[in-house]
Amino acid sequence: MTDTQDSLARAARLSFWSGPVSPQPLAGGLTNTNCLVEDGGRKYVVRIGGDMIEHGIIRSTELAASHAAAEAGISPIVVHAEPGAMVIDFVEGRSLTPADIRDERYLGRIVELLRRAHHDIPRFFRGPAPLFWVFQVIRDYTHTLEAGERLEKAVGPVELVFGHNDMLAANLIDDGQRLWLVDWDYAGFNSPLFDLGGLASNNLLSRQQAERALELYFDRPLTDELRRRAAAMTAASLLRETMWSMVSELHSHLVFDYPAYTAEYLGRFKLALASFDEMERA
Repeated sequence: MTDTQDSLARAARLSFWSGPVSPQPLAGGLTNTNCLVEDGGRKYVVRIGGDMIEHGIIRSTELAASHAAAEAGISPIVVHAEPGAMVIDFVEGRSLTPADIRDERYLGRIVELLRRAHHDIPRFFRGPAPLFWVFQVIRDYTHTLEAGERLEKAVGPVELVFGHNDMLAANLIDDGQRLWLVDWDYAGFNSPLFDLGGLASNNLLSRQQAERALELYFDRPLTDELRRRAAAMTAASLLRETMWSMVSELHSHLVFDYPAYTAEYLGRFKLALASFDEMERA
């Protein structure tokens, strides 16, 4: 039996169901297996996955963040949870693509959703407050990385907000009326620049679009200092994603082309670092 089959079987055995169910696999999920379950005339998404210490993923934190995000109106409701499994209301909608995020019609809505998530979720979060500091994550992946140290100094003092920390297009869902932000595996307090940098770097925003997102978020014209700090954090977000993939090549059992993902993000990181270095020299 494959890992996916094991996860589907695990989902079918959850105590939440009113009777026998037939979980259907969903695409996506690089640190867990997602499936769709219909029960009692309602649809649910089931996330199956245990702690992944090598990536700093603690499922109890993900659950607490998911509950808080639902109370804040950012994510769908968690209806049931067991160790290694979470059941969430299914949102009828379309997962966004990087092209959507580059569309000006979406960018303002996404930035506003991020700002709400950053400042509203802490009011509902219960339990020990996690910290997702990208440079400590990088240090945990490797203790000898000079670039991470240099970028951290450039970011400078930060305002801590409650970050999503995984701003992939697929984690944004449009139900036709509003946007939802889902999958809180990496939730934790962080600089808002990390989510904004991840939004830009993961979705290939142009420099103009990335700067527009910064202006929308902070509600003021962009200064050279903020531009430089944001460039450092964007490079750091790409470095972290690259190293995440390198670690996954060694540890993950999911069927995914991690070497290609590593190569793609390593290339993006090198370009972002070169752009930051150019700012430093200017």
